Amino acid sequence: MEAGVDVVRLNFSHGTPEEHIARAELVRQLARERHRPVGVLVDLQGPKIRIGKFADGKITLNRGDHFILDANCTLGDQQRVGLDYKELVEDVSRGTTLLLDDGRIVMWVEEVSGNEIICQVVNGGVLSNSKGINRQGGGLSAAALTDKDMEDIKTSAILKADYLAVSFPRDGGDMLLARRLMQAAGGKSQLVAKIERAEAIDALEGILAASDAIMVARGDLGVEVGDAAVPALQKRMIRMARMRNKLAITATQMMESMISSPIPTRAEVSDVANAVIDGTDAVMLSAETAAGMYPVEAIAAMDRVCLEAEKENMTEALNLDLSREYTKIDQSIAMSAIFAAHHLDIKAIAALTESGSTALWMSRVDSDVPIFALTPVTETRRRLTLYRGVYPINFQSSTNDRDTILIEAEQELLRRGAVQEGDLMVFTIGEPIGKAGGTNTMKIIKVGEHTVAKGQ
Repeated sequence: MEAGVDVVRLNFSHGTPEEHIARAELVRQLARERHRPVGVLVDLQGPKIRIGKFADGKITLNRGDHFILDANCTLGDQQRVGLDYKELVEDVSRGTTLLLDDGRIVMWVEEVSGNEIICQVVNGGVLSNSKGINRQGGGLSAAALTDKDMEDIKTSAILKADYLAVSFPRDGGDMLLARRLMQAAGGKSQLVAKIERAEAIDALEGILAASDAIMVARGDLGVEVGDAAVPALQKRMIRMARMRNKLAITATQMMESMISSPIPTRAEVSDVANAVIDGTDAVMLSAETAAGMYPVEAIAAMDRVCLEAEKENMTEALNLDLSREYTKIDQSIAMSAIFAAHHLDIKAIAALTESGSTALWMSRVDSDVPIFALTPVTETRRRLTLYRGVYPINFQSSTNDRDTILIEAEQELLRRGAVQEGDLMVFTIGEPIGKAGGTNTMKIIKVGEHTVAKGQ
């Protein structure tokens, strides 16, 4: 946290519900001690499209070898291995290309006979227990939400996850089902669609409409669509998310070398920086911090790169599309605040918010003006940790009088060093006070001009 973490991901592919609940509480306890919000993201496992286990743990395959994926096999050997995903025999036919272990092993399907998929090895190597299987071009029929995921959604509601990530969604329907299950369990999480299937690309409009955020999950996606297609898809997905007022997370192998090295490669630094310049809200580490030797160093390095890359965006012109129509009052106020901030020497924008919606809309525009989201709602502050360029602040006012609230908010930002006397800043606020989604007022002030509250 001290190195720069904003959100902690709990990978539900591992561990028990009790362990996850305890870890979520640990995250929040440490965050409270540091007087800052840190979000919790629950990452569902999704369908296990994997081979089974080998009697000796692993085998070595050579190009040209014949090998059988056998749905009825218990323990594998040099000739065959079992399947955790037994329905694979129904999803493939002669000519299908299967990619195992993130594409390291490539097999061409010669024949499907009963429960056996008879393959020829195209690219060989060491194949060990429980490695994943992808079909080149996508098309596996596995449902996004397994029975385990449905139980894990209940656990995510118990630990009050701020974000719930759904693995391998095929379309918006998968995300709508996840939302219904989450709400039925009493959860209030924001939904993240992990884009890792080829068919999800064609369904991206529907997925975005049914989600609050997307994750560019470049591992499985790269295996299915080909590694060369991923960079352009990443840019396209981030752009689409921002245009639709959704969040974007970029993930997988961002600083992979730091699993065993205290410094990143130059290519990894460029990868993280380019994701920031593309407009991503967050960049995510996986094995680097889950199992690596240098977790704190990896976070510090990523934080460093993000801050430097943001300076590049700050030199660009304001990307506010004045031709867009805004049908909501609070959205129009948010865009007006951003526009005003870039035409005056504004040092900070302060959004007094209940739901966080105003801060979300502001964060969809590249800006060099920091956005401070002042809210008394704990859940909102944790959710805001993922919003690009937004700094959530615990703000509890002593009154419902607007002018007094603005003075108290000004004093809070002065105390934190966010502004100085004489600075211009923008406030957005809603009346009546305390109503979610009711932002209807923008005010520009010079810090320090009003030091006495109304009526005193």
